[in-house]
Amino acid sequence: MDIRQLKYFVTIVQEEQVTKAAKKLHMAQPPLSQQLKLMEMEIGEKLFDRNGKKLELTETGKVLYKKAEALLNQFEESLLEVKEVSKGVKGTLSIGSVKTCFSYIPQRMRTFRVKYPDIRFKLMEGDTFRLTEGLINREIELAIVRLPINGKQFSSINLPPEDFVLVTPKDWDIPDSIEFKQIKEYPLLLLHRVSGQGTYELIVDECLRHGFDPTIVCECPDAAMILSLVKEGVGATIMPRTTSKSFSTQGIKIVELVDCEVQSEAALIWLEERYLSKGAVKFLETFSE
Repeated sequence: MDIRQLKYFVTIVQEEQVTKAAKKLHMAQPPLSQQLKLMEMEIGEKLFDRNGKKLELTETGKVLYKKAEALLNQFEESLLEVKEVSKGVKGTLSIGSVKTCFSYIPQRMRTFRVKYPDIRFKLMEGDTFRLTEGLINREIELAIVRLPINGKQFSSINLPPEDFVLVTPKDWDIPDSIEFKQIKEYPLLLLHRVSGQGTYELIVDECLRHGFDPTIVCECPDAAMILSLVKEGVGATIMPRTTSKSFSTQGIKIVELVDCEVQSEAALIWLEERYLSKGAVKFLETFSE
């Protein structure tokens, strides 16, 4: 069994059909089916069971898939490392960022492009859960996320903690600063991750610490959508202070929370065992300078 066959196998798993896998691999279906049969003959076990039109992994197939993915990732990263030995900082740097942390990127990108003009950027947006999945799946090399994160497979550079602020519609009659307990009066729209704990749980716990259950009328993983609803007067939200740097403040008001004891923490993260391209390493350095 060789690297080529492992790539065929992984593609079949991901596409769940030999026909779709063959199309993705730019080859005819019969040769791909033949390669799969050769692999099963070599192993002496079936790798797939058929469920209607879809192929499902057997227990043997599941073990092989996990090992094959790791081997293919290691092979591709080894090739990249070898190719970069004699090259400068070139290629595409893939970075993910939650919207509330995007303010860390534009200035760095501009300065980085002046120093390394052969670098291109590919950006991914998503909540913390989506971006950690993107790192694990090798879709991106680096990600700026809100803490906490699940999993111990990440290395990180912690970013400065930020205060939370209350964001309200501009026409609400509200002072420039309030005590946290006064939030009890307002309907709230809160950021909520697709999976796992984050800002939502921090804010709810802080409300409970101040002696009240918050009135939550909407939860959403997208900061832009929540701010649009705030502008329309649906309710108020609580977000990290730098969020206002990433979005237009037209139609909203930023209110200080004088006695909020929790802060939002963020970090730049990457897979600990993954080989990072020269571009990624140099970009990391901009956060340590």
